[in-house]
Amino acid sequence: MKLVNIVLLFLCFYSSVCKAPGIEPRSPVWQVKTLPPSHRHTTRFQLTSTSGKSQEDLLDRNCLTKKYTHLSCNKVFCQPWQKCIDGTCVCKLPYQCPKNGTTVCSTNGRTYQTYCQQKSFECLRPQAKFLNNGTCTAEGQFSVSLKYGKTDSEGILEVKLMGQNETAFICKKSWSMTQANVACLDLGFPQGALDTQGSFPMPENISVNGHECVHVHCRGLETSLTECTFTKTKIKKYQELASVVCYTQNADYPTGNLFQCVNGKYIPQKRACNGINDCGDQSDELCCKACRGESFFCKSGVCIPKQYKCNGEVDCITGDDEAGCKETGHPEIRVFAAEVQEETEILTADMDAERKWIKSLLPKLSCGVKENIPTRRKRVVGGKPAHMKDFPWQMAIKDGEKLICGGIYIGGCWILTAAHCVRVSKIHRYQIWVGLLNWFRPNSELKIQLVNRIIIHENYNGSTYQNDIALIEVKKHPSKKECVLPYSVPACVPWSPYLFQPNDRCIVSGWGREKDNEKVYSLRWGEVNLIGNCSKFYADRYYEKEMQCAGTSDGSIDACKGDSGGPLVCTDANNVTYVWGIVSWGENCGKPEFPGVYTKVANYFDWISNHVGRSLISQHNV
Repeated sequence: MKLVNIVLLFLCFYSSVCKAPGIEPRSPVWQVKTLPPSHRHTTRFQLTSTSGKSQEDLLDRNCLTKKYTHLSCNKVFCQPWQKCIDGTCVCKLPYQCPKNGTTVCSTNGRTYQTYCQQKSFECLRPQAKFLNNGTCTAEGQFSVSLKYGKTDSEGILEVKLMGQNETAFICKKSWSMTQANVACLDLGFPQGALDTQGSFPMPENISVNGHECVHVHCRGLETSLTECTFTKTKIKKYQELASVVCYTQNADYPTGNLFQCVNGKYIPQKRACNGINDCGDQSDELCCKACRGESFFCKSGVCIPKQYKCNGEVDCITGDDEAGCKETGHPEIRVFAAEVQEETEILTADMDAERKWIKSLLPKLSCGVKENIPTRRKRVVGGKPAHMKDFPWQMAIKDGEKLICGGIYIGGCWILTAAHCVRVSKIHRYQIWVGLLNWFRPNSELKIQLVNRIIIHENYNGSTYQNDIALIEVKKHPSKKECVLPYSVPACVPWSPYLFQPNDRCIVSGWGREKDNEKVYSLRWGEVNLIGNCSKFYADRYYEKEMQCAGTSDGSIDACKGDSGGPLVCTDANNVTYVWGIVSWGENCGKPEFPGVYTKVANYFDWISNHVGRSLISQHNV
């Protein structure tokens, strides 16, 4: 008995394709190894309040442990002067910004070619902030200060705008926590504002009727009020003035149930998940199960202001805030905008509009969009054949005369597949069949590509199927500079694990066997639901970060042997298709409570981009 175990271990060690007892890869494998027990544990995060009660169910506590902020590109889009690396928005170098735009001046006295270039420089060196649009001159400076407060962290807001000789106060009517956080950050308080109101004694000569003040509009993530837009109403009437109490370590915190922001700031619990960035770092709006009031709920668990819905800019990473919006916009909004234009005078440049325009200049990828959408059919196991162009990212991998696995085209010369499907030593035997529908009777559109290189994830574990992902680079035609795969459209590579959620409907396709082990010759597909908490089906063998379960309650739709390496694709609110999973393993094809397990591609965005080049797959957050 011991000799048999030694032989099995020896074979397992050299095969790299061992599996746990009961695990069925969705393609042939060569050996078996006992799965070691799991010692994973989950960290729980409890929000506490002054009364000792836990945070209400509106917040996702598991999400809160990840400490997401406005720099977390798993949850939000990076700014045009940033790029997404390992789930965090980091500074771009200035030359990586688009060269078209408005010249701007920095507080360091330098003129930059565009707003994006200046913000990129500020991102690297925070002391060099935006000052004004246009070239730098020696005339005038922007300033903001607090007046009439009892301490240097509170008071009435007074500003001196560029090109203005006199200072002005800010109107209370346009004042909110969004503006207050930016003002306090500008004044040197890194945690923003504690409150947007204060009680301060004011000299009688500035509180008379007819006193003019200016309005300010900010998005909330500016680093200086100079980036916000200032306007002045033409109608002279008495208006209350804005005041602020900036957040300090010795501030009088609000009472009642509290939410602790990632930056350490405390805010009333009722302000979390209301669409307003009360924290200043947006951490109060990024882990929500629902939203308060009229704010808009993104499927990714993010609350955004209601005015961001259908504003022409995608604010939810899932795109649902712009889904179903009419291109012409809402007539009532256009009328309101015209009325505001007649009543107000714009005093400064609109740098938020400049930011949106710069975003439109960033590179675009043509992925995940096909000519036709297939009619719904029920299954891969027992399903109907696909038609040409239904799945233009679907590839087939052949080893000699056998079709062993599927693959997913992601652009350029690159195919994604499962690590257990391929071996580097067999590279000369593999062929990539493009445009294949029936491998018993190949269709005329079929093209065959040879393999140039195979990259298997360095941490692939053949016994647990962790990191079951590999890249195949096909050979270029000698007369062409780039790879051309006919009839193919790349599927988009997801960068965030929050693009799709449990219960979302997705599609699996392949040439895998039926549940009775009967061979299938034609490409088939079916719809499945993403499943959360799959550990209940595969205890101690399912790794949530790296794997995704999908199936149906009755097991009627499933991937099976031969589907391995093929795509599980999901389509977002704007009909863009992402390769969400790679068919990996499972048990008992087509039976209830044994859903298919897929490699979660979003977990490997950086790994993929490091090998194929970020520009090839970075549809967003470039």
